Amino acid sequence: MAILTSANVATAIVKLVAADALPALLGNLVMGNLVNRDYEPVLAQTGDTVNVPIPPTLVANNIAEGGTVQTQNPNLGNAQIVLNTHVEATFQIPDVTKVLAVPDLLKLYMQPAVVAIAERIESDLLGLYPSFTANTPVGTGGTPITEAVVDAAESTLFQAQMPSSAAKYLVVDSVTYSTLRQIPRFSEFQTAGEAGLRALIDGAVGKMKDFYIFRSQFVTKTGSSPVTTHNLAFGRDAVGLVVRRLPQPLPGTGAIAEYAELGNFGMRVTMSYQPNTLAQQFTVDALYGAGVLRNAFGVQVNS
Repeated sequence: MAILTSANVATAIVKLVAADALPALLGNLVMGNLVNRDYEPVLAQTGDTVNVPIPPTLVANNIAEGGTVQTQNPNLGNAQIVLNTHVEATFQIPDVTKVLAVPDLLKLYMQPAVVAIAERIESDLLGLYPSFTANTPVGTGGTPITEAVVDAAESTLFQAQMPSSAAKYLVVDSVTYSTLRQIPRFSEFQTAGEAGLRALIDGAVGKMKDFYIFRSQFVTKTGSSPVTTHNLAFGRDAVGLVVRRLPQPLPGTGAIAEYAELGNFGMRVTMSYQPNTLAQQFTVDALYGAGVLRNAFGVQVNS
């Protein structure tokens, strides 16, 4: 039978915090849940470069009777993403035993830390919009989005040979989202059926012009008058989010860390004692990098 020690209790506390951290983080992500996530439980440091392979393109050969196959030598594509962002959110709990007795208190402490990390990841992913240079941006800055602009974005991705079976996403800000759900043809039952009813009553646009439409508070805006909103239309393989493990703290330093890993995403949760405040300090941090994988699979949708 295992012996109950202070070390066992401390480890159990960190595991409990880690178990609550990651599901809450994923629940607050929009872009982070749509892009291609690359995660491996290998230790890395800030500044490391990760090579993400990109599938090659092959052509179909019409082989005549008695003919021979044509051997192709495709080059495996490669996208280099630098792990250049180490984000953390730290908080202190004066009486950690009270938190263990009342689990809801733990969520009150964890939620702000998790939301802060999620917001940083969202901002970094949506801030990649200038990197999509293969396609000409659609829409005009300072002008409300229209059905024709959404149609042009979908046509652009189709002409870029993005697979028809691949899901297409359009992430917009709140104003653009509001404009989309007021387009008459898509917000009335008599023209859009059940989807129009949902847009009218539930406020959810859902799907339009083959795009799954989401809204985010962190869509990048530039300029002053007029303000240009850089919404983004893309496929999953257009953007890569690479996450790697951070190392454990040195033994004997009084800090205990556990990893929270789920759905190609991972974070580290570290607990340490702060004698100046007589409190337990928790740090939730993640090491990641974001970059463009397939430039042609994304297009700016300005409004």
